[in-house]
Amino acid sequence: MDLEFNKNEDQLKQLTFQLSQRLKKVALGGGEKRIEAHKAKGKLTARERIDYLLDKGANQVEIGAFAGEGMYKEEGGCPSGGVVVVIGYVQGRQCVVVANDATVKAGAWFPITAKKNLRAQEISIENKLPIIYLVDSAGVYLPMQDEIFPDKEHFGRIFRNNAVMSSMGIVQISAIMGPCVAGGAYLPIMSDEAMIVNGTGSVFLAGSYLVKSAIGETIDNEALGGASMHSEVSGVTDYKFETDEECLDHIRNIFDKLGAQPTAGFSRKEPAAPKLAEKEIYGLLPADRVKPYDMMDIINRLVDNSEFEPYKDLYGQTLICGLARIDGWAVGIVANQRKIVKSKKTGMQMGGVIYSDSADKAARFIMNCNQKRIPLVFLHDVSGFMVGSQSEQGGIIKDGAKMVNAMSNSVVPKFTVVVGNSYGAGNYAMCGKAYDPRLIVAWPTAQLAVMSGAAAANTLLQIQVASLKAKGEVITPEAEKELLDRIKARYEEQLSPYYAAARLWVDAVIDPLETRKVISEGIAAANHAPIEKAYNVGVIQV
Repeated sequence: MDLEFNKNEDQLKQLTFQLSQRLKKVALGGGEKRIEAHKAKGKLTARERIDYLLDKGANQVEIGAFAGEGMYKEEGGCPSGGVVVVIGYVQGRQCVVVANDATVKAGAWFPITAKKNLRAQEISIENKLPIIYLVDSAGVYLPMQDEIFPDKEHFGRIFRNNAVMSSMGIVQISAIMGPCVAGGAYLPIMSDEAMIVNGTGSVFLAGSYLVKSAIGETIDNEALGGASMHSEVSGVTDYKFETDEECLDHIRNIFDKLGAQPTAGFSRKEPAAPKLAEKEIYGLLPADRVKPYDMMDIINRLVDNSEFEPYKDLYGQTLICGLARIDGWAVGIVANQRKIVKSKKTGMQMGGVIYSDSADKAARFIMNCNQKRIPLVFLHDVSGFMVGSQSEQGGIIKDGAKMVNAMSNSVVPKFTVVVGNSYGAGNYAMCGKAYDPRLIVAWPTAQLAVMSGAAAANTLLQIQVASLKAKGEVITPEAEKELLDRIKARYEEQLSPYYAAARLWVDAVIDPLETRKVISEGIAAANHAPIEKAYNVGVIQV
């Protein structure tokens, strides 16, 4: 291997090591002391509950591990949004598991907690996957109630979804394994079946303190809403268990008897590993993100047998389109080509930029995949659409709109992997978060923003300098550089994939070697939801 390969490999391996260390920290939730206090009550932690429940050795995909990272500092933080969400298997049946982490603010709901729970339900709804709620929460975090309680995408939407999911025939099972308070009490009781753990589980609209202040009644929480009362008197819960393990065993028994459902029928053959070594991705992706590279080198290390069937490979070359299989599943890949290419029509074209011809090609390819019922995979390393008079006169807006239209109206499931840059309208055309990918993940090398750090910093600098000069202030070169550095540092932080993951703009930051697994599990989930809507792009620019 050459020096450049080794340099790239060292850089990306270091980034993936940092990722693994950050995930280990996230797994501690509220910290070791709070974990000890939690376990002293005879309770498993949220992650232990999930590990116990899910099939051993089966694939898992965690959603939103970094949700809330770096947010709510004045409130003491909210690691992982105070809730753990995993797509996994129970008795061979793929499902979504949502577990409150009571070591984080007693499982209280922050704004990001609600957003993450809604994302879990969205995954369940889109893919018609059963969902399991492991409830252990003190309810809404009251100091921030105005950001959690009243709006359409806030706390209440979760219970609306419970009702809608039930009407859709999506199986919902709940276990009350700790407090379940106020409006949150509706979540388990609106599920198909609700179970409760004796001694630790409780569910009530108002706790003992609120009851005392509201109506003057003196009663403890156990008598008010404990397992015995709800299982023997109110009938609110369906089953009572003495331990977390017994409760989780019963969920497994329920799943053991679930009936089969129709599938979408996506094509799958026997999975095969890439012929080219996947680990070479580490050395092939440039450490210097400005350097060109051939995206086909990456694709050939992601697809089965390293076999790829290109579509219009001599036309619109800054976008690679073609068919392949990933872990046996047939996929249509749309990827940004990062090397410089030559067009017989327009001359040299910069890698990572979408031109009129490449947008036109991609739109047609996306339509073809919808016609053939083939899931779409988008690989981002995009700077945006080509600008300038030649591109504008060539109709770049029209061709870009065509691609966005074809992608937006797709009825086949879409999956997005942010490999490198994901800037501006390029993020949109390549199925960014706003365009409903079933899953969207980022490599540690990803950057998401309206434009690159350098471009944004210089633009912001010009605006601020002009504003200062308008006020009559003199800006020295030293002061200008200091201002630029400050602007750039702030913007660079926002470019980070972890910044995006904290806000759930991406579902996960992953090691590149996990890409095949994530896409495969995503398509397996999507295969539970037959396509019922006809593909119709409406009025399309030609």
